[in-house]
Amino acid sequence: MHSDRHEIPVRKVSLPFGENIPRHWFGDNAMQTHIFNGLNLVFPDGERFFVRSVMDHVDRIDDPALLAQVRGFAGQEGRHAHEHERYFATMRAQGYRIDTFLRRFHKFTTLSTKFFPAALRLSVTAGAEHYTATLGANALANPRLNEAHPVMRKLIAWHAMEEIEHKAVAFDVLQKVNPSYLLRIAGFLLATLVLITWTVSATRMLLRQDGISKPEAKAMLRELERRDRGQMRRAIRDGFRIYFRRDFHPSQIEDRELAQSFLAEVTAAA
Repeated sequence: MHSDRHEIPVRKVSLPFGENIPRHWFGDNAMQTHIFNGLNLVFPDGERFFVRSVMDHVDRIDDPALLAQVRGFAGQEGRHAHEHERYFATMRAQGYRIDTFLRRFHKFTTLSTKFFPAALRLSVTAGAEHYTATLGANALANPRLNEAHPVMRKLIAWHAMEEIEHKAVAFDVLQKVNPSYLLRIAGFLLATLVLITWTVSATRMLLRQDGISKPEAKAMLRELERRDRGQMRRAIRDGFRIYFRRDFHPSQIEDRELAQSFLAEVTAAA
């Protein structure tokens, strides 16, 4: 199955981050907030890595519609990186020490770009984009999104919607230039390891800075999962399994309508 070549518009969203955003902006819950803050810290350099990995193969794409989608993908990811970095100023103002982590992750993505083969970087990107679309759809479908501070809710909704819009671009480029199943799975497993390692590391760092101990953090996580009824865990598990199907394509997951239901809100923020 192949992706339909729908338009991928670049929306210039600019959100009013500032002192009015509390430290625990997601339901006044430190764990819930810092899971998203942890993702926030890896997004900018991660998304620049994704764009470079796709653009390294652009000269091998002879499909004009796919090329147009690549441009839309690069534009959307660039805007995401810019806006998440703007939010870093708010985190610093709240007292969080994030710059050492950001330098380490930047060094990691720089070395990965230098030493990973281009085809593997593209495969990692396709796998990571599957995760971001999966997490995005789960966030949009979860009523608890309304517990987030209004500005952060718009950030999540905008980013999640666009991850769903461009979820197949890196995958389609990979299938175009190197359709090896083993390469696709190797990149996906590496993306899984990298995302878990760095996001968990960032989340733990922020919880420690809030003075929350490991036992307290584990109890908070159990309570979140109880309230969530395991929805996020199931979404990630099911997303992991489906990627191993030989005939898998991101368009098989029907979440475009969910994403479009947030279009008016996202457009108003643009």
